Amino acid sequence: MGKTKAVRKARMRRHARVRKRVQGTLERPRLTVFRSLKNICAQIVDDSRGRTVCSASSLSKEAGSERLNGHKIDMSREVGRSIAEKALKKGIKKVVFDKGGYKYHGRVKALAEAARKAGLEF
Repeated sequence: MGKTKAVRKARMRRHARVRKRVQGTLERPRLTVFRSLKNICAQIVDDSRGRTVCSASSLSKEAGSERLNGHKIDMSREVGRSIAEKALKKGIKKVVFDKGGYKYHGRVKALAEAARKAGLEF
């Protein structure tokens, strides 16, 4: 097993451990984060219905990825701001944060703080 596969397997194990406790409801959906080497994605999920309420990604035009030119922390902040704006438009103010097995550091932290600053509570 290569290093990449082992790292992915360890993250999935951590994520499964967290997901046992973190559940999104209609009143308080789950804000989940996925981070790849170059990009970052966030989704707000209602686990009771199994639906994605809204999503934002560093690949989307509204996140401004073309003007940030690969500064990953800045892209993460834009995605956090974008997901918070979309959630507030749909009437969602409170969420449960699911960091997806990643450390609360760097890009994940930047996304979370930007979402809080834009008006989401978690």
